[in-house]
Amino acid sequence: MAIGSKVRKLFGRHERLIADLWRGMFMSLDHWTRTIGTWAPRPRRILELGCGEGCSTIRLVAAYPDAAIDAVDIASHVGRLYQDPPDRVHFRVVTAEDLAQECPGAYDLIIVTDVLHHIPHEARGSFLAAVRTLLAPGGVLAFKDWHRNWAPIYYLGYAADRWLTGDRIAYLTRTEARHLLAGVFGADCVSAEQTIAPWFNNYAMKICAR
Repeated sequence: MAIGSKVRKLFGRHERLIADLWRGMFMSLDHWTRTIGTWAPRPRRILELGCGEGCSTIRLVAAYPDAAIDAVDIASHVGRLYQDPPDRVHFRVVTAEDLAQECPGAYDLIIVTDVLHHIPHEARGSFLAAVRTLLAPGGVLAFKDWHRNWAPIYYLGYAADRWLTGDRIAYLTRTEARHLLAGVFGADCVSAEQTIAPWFNNYAMKICAR
């Protein structure tokens, strides 16, 4: 277990609140959820890839009361902090590649939030190809990650990711992310961009399936 999970469990019943406060230092999940809502207002079936312990899933359930939501991760603690109606979300431990073989073209909206920098360079193409396979025609990928630069907050974010999760992370700049996404989804695939509060480092992109 990563040190971050061990520390959070020490907070007991306050763990979810503390986790939200800590995450809010780096990104506003509420702002990100509102942005997703403007990019994909009425999806029928949603996939959250890399949902972690379910803190962002809670907001998706509120934002999309009529949608079917699948939330997946490769970690065993998937959905651990989700405490809302259990029938609203289907949590699973599964890779994007395996899921793509099961249900290609199944999702109107796929959300990938701060996941790519945890994936080794050599596996990123396979991961994004699986995302493309999972998107329904006309579907939307809402992609968000952390920009690599020299700002003090960047290094604080790096330390939090590296030492609390235990992963060997590698961030992309906005330009590098656009180039990588274009290689999978096609040139000019990014149809909208947004900086997510409170830091410039939080970049988000809307990619539409063709």
